[in-house]
Amino acid sequence: MGAGELIQSIGLGMVAEVVVYLVATRLFRLSGKAAAMAVALLVLFCYMPWGALYWPGPDIFAVHLAIYLTLAYALGMIGPRVGKGFHWAPALIVIFFIGVIALNVVFVTLAERGITGIFAELLPRPQESEGVADSEFPGVVSHDFQEKEALYNQYLQQVEAQRRRGWWVKKGWRHKPWVGRPETFIVTVHDREGLPIIGAEVHGRFLRPSNSRDDFDFHLSEVGGGEYRTQITMPLPGFWRLVLEVSKGDARHEIRATTSVLPEE
Repeated sequence: MGAGELIQSIGLGMVAEVVVYLVATRLFRLSGKAAAMAVALLVLFCYMPWGALYWPGPDIFAVHLAIYLTLAYALGMIGPRVGKGFHWAPALIVIFFIGVIALNVVFVTLAERGITGIFAELLPRPQESEGVADSEFPGVVSHDFQEKEALYNQYLQQVEAQRRRGWWVKKGWRHKPWVGRPETFIVTVHDREGLPIIGAEVHGRFLRPSNSRDDFDFHLSEVGGGEYRTQITMPLPGFWRLVLEVSKGDARHEIRATTSVLPEE
């Protein structure tokens, strides 16, 4: 689910909650707290089964459920006080939750689309470069090594093997990537003496922090001199993580980097 779809679904759900609350208080003459309780129960009995049938992922599910229940709680506090004055204590609570929701929407939007609009205007522009783009990382990263001690030991052995091997891996884009445009991704591999590593298998995976369903794999072809290339069309703008693996024989060299993709002009 993209940022736009997320904001739309949250907004529609909040509007539906307000409508149900108004119907319960105006038409069925329920008290404000009783109507808010009815709204919260409808959220649990309607959204939770829907989320189980059309599972959007634990993060998206939790965001929707938290915001919907928070709104029901806010309606129970402010609804009965409409037209009767408003104490500062519940007002601060409502403002706090509104701020939390707004910040989460901003963070999700930035993760999905990158720094654009007013954020791009306020922040300093990055330095332009015609060389290999911003994909730097000092070493290797294991996957889920916290889960089992055996995997963690294997990770430590791989780190030590890579340190002794001393390969130099340079990776990045030929030009700054834009969403929807094919761009050349380049990897060069040399040993500790500076000699090119030829005949290796190089493949990687781009990981989307905001939604793992957008992750995808790619493979690079050797062009000579220890250089490997491929054409990649990034599907979404914003921040991406990269896991890159270079294999030759029994040697496996794994690194991780980050990159950002510019939105469509």
